[in-house]
Amino acid sequence: MGTRYLLIRSLADGKFHSGEVLAQQLGVSRAAVWKQIVGLREQWGMDIHAVSGRGYRLIHPLELLQQTKILALLPVVTRRVLSKLEIHDSIASTNEHLMLQSPVDVSSGHVCLAERQTMGRGRRGREWISPYGNNIYLSLLWRFPLAPIELSGLSLAAGLAVVRALNQLGVTEIGLKWPNDVLWRERKLAGLLLEVTGESEGPSQVVLGIGLNTLLSNQQASRIDQPWIDLASIPSGKGIERNQLAAELIHQLTNALECFETEGLMPLLAEWQQQDLYHNKIVSLRMGERTIVGKHVGIDKNGALLLLHAGEVKAYYAGEVSLRLDQGDEHANAAD
Repeated sequence: MGTRYLLIRSLADGKFHSGEVLAQQLGVSRAAVWKQIVGLREQWGMDIHAVSGRGYRLIHPLELLQQTKILALLPVVTRRVLSKLEIHDSIASTNEHLMLQSPVDVSSGHVCLAERQTMGRGRRGREWISPYGNNIYLSLLWRFPLAPIELSGLSLAAGLAVVRALNQLGVTEIGLKWPNDVLWRERKLAGLLLEVTGESEGPSQVVLGIGLNTLLSNQQASRIDQPWIDLASIPSGKGIERNQLAAELIHQLTNALECFETEGLMPLLAEWQQQDLYHNKIVSLRMGERTIVGKHVGIDKNGALLLLHAGEVKAYYAGEVSLRLDQGDEHANAAD
């Protein structure tokens, strides 16, 4: 483990630590400690307070992920379906890590967590801001006997699993935006990224990635190009431990994946509609340079978005949805 990560672990408790003691613990000079502090502030956006005569402390203590703690928090039924739980200090991308594994080396039910991602990705290749020691960066590999085309509604089932996990931990006012964004009062709290590979008639392999904001500073979030929120800013989300959150997400996700394999999305349609923040509202669906405006009337059993447009309901499997502020004319600015 490098000096920077050892330094973070020393500061994680949020208490003051003198430069002299830190230097002794890390086996470096006090000047080297200061250099690392500057790097953490400027390169990683970490809020570190320095006071002469007292030392350094993190403004917000960090609860680092612990494998033994997460496993202990999981129900027995969930531990049975996990093949491996690994936690990295830093990784390019948890999804990419699992995608690159050989089928011989990784089994279904393999979970990868990280304290930090250097190349975290959202949908459509967007950057997912991934500061160290905050938020959840989790990927789960799962194998299905189904063909890839039969998994088209899986991302919606996974989104419901995230909502269930948050509700179980007491977080309220959570909702979904098709296909797989988790929002709180129209601000993005979490996103999902599914990557599917497999034979045309099955079997298939899915890597399901989740990024969930637990604590973001304004500096860390400065590159986010949409309204966002973190759990620390939600009254019902304060005080939730990251290890507990990771465990609940793993539990709900594995349960959702097992149920989807045997039952598909159909049993979840009513629940999804209850959580759908845009249901029965006028929305804009963007697909590349094409935009369609219509009334969002639900989703079908395959996870497609159902839009009422020009007097006809059509199903759409891809695109980005945004809520229109002007809901007076569902045909305004529409493009067929």
